[in-house]
Amino acid sequence: MSALAKNYKRKNLSFKKGKGCYLFSTNGKKYLDFVQGIAVNSLGHANKKLNKAIQDQSNKVWHVSNAFKIPESEKLAKRLVKRTFADAVIFQNSGAEATETAIKAARRYFYFIGKPSKTTIICIKNSFHGRTIAAINASGSKKMTLGFGPKVPGFQHFEFGDHKKLKSLINKNTAAIMIETIMGEGGIKVIPNWCIKAIRKICDQKGILLILDEVQCGIGRSGKFFAFEYAKVKPDIVPIAKGIGGGFPLGAVLMKKKISKAMVPGTHGSTFGGNPLAMAVGNAVLDQINSKLLKNVNKMSKYFISQLNIIKTKYPKVIKEVRGVGLLIGLQLYDDQTKFIMKLMENKLLTIRAAENVIRLLPPLNVNKSEINLALKIINKVCKELK
Repeated sequence: MSALAKNYKRKNLSFKKGKGCYLFSTNGKKYLDFVQGIAVNSLGHANKKLNKAIQDQSNKVWHVSNAFKIPESEKLAKRLVKRTFADAVIFQNSGAEATETAIKAARRYFYFIGKPSKTTIICIKNSFHGRTIAAINASGSKKMTLGFGPKVPGFQHFEFGDHKKLKSLINKNTAAIMIETIMGEGGIKVIPNWCIKAIRKICDQKGILLILDEVQCGIGRSGKFFAFEYAKVKPDIVPIAKGIGGGFPLGAVLMKKKISKAMVPGTHGSTFGGNPLAMAVGNAVLDQINSKLLKNVNKMSKYFISQLNIIKTKYPKVIKEVRGVGLLIGLQLYDDQTKFIMKLMENKLLTIRAAENVIRLLPPLNVNKSEINLALKIINKVCKELK
């Protein structure tokens, strides 16, 4: 009997090693991994450059307190600032920590400028921002908050696309609107560009902040460095994680200068955030998230989605919709996706569920056409079996 708590429903499958798109199980079987730690292993398993970065840094220093300057942290922060809208970065260890920090930064900003009553964050109902107490309340999901009361105040919610409701929620206490640019756990629902532009305009008109959660869709996953670049807007705060560490625990919050000014010494901290080992990996990831790789994401995405739509046409009673952008792709099924996912796994393709009967397909950003063709072959086979 496992000594682990049962907060995960784990499949009876474990792995001894991985390479690129593939995982090798403890019983010697080879699986095509289109989970990649849930969009975490942006460069696949056992990436040589990431391995070297960890090995080199581990022979120097793993961890020092943020009471001292950390050169590796300074380097990664400068690179992120240079590449984005941001003027400053706070490093964390995970997506949940990053969204928590984003919430704190938004509220602290208004306190700093003399408007302490502005604390409310407006979010999309049934979104996903992590599993801490604040983050689950930000989600507006009854399922996620059940049993974790009392309800944390300071969050309001509107339905996906309901801008009339969104506008009605804004009042003198509103600090920010926080949305996922692409809703991952919520079913691979892409927020349309017009919607993001409209929300940016609302924030400007009302003097509130725009927080775009790019924990799952950021760092090249969408085909651009950040998914909000498609809408050509500049947010005020962006929490990131997952892909920036390429599999190593790393998160961050990017923010504009006016907000970073409010985060004075003592307002926020993290024992491990920004540690040299994580920073070395983050820098090695950025070395590889270049124009060539993004070109591959877009090329493979266009091919993958077009071929999935062909399969959808062949099996119209199985697949309802192909969703997503870049290599953040979802297959919405008519029926519950559990059996479909198990069938894929039996055929050596690993996928993971999302809301609305969606199966997520999350290959590494350096996936090639032959690996996608193998996935398509398996998906087609399972559709034929279950039609």
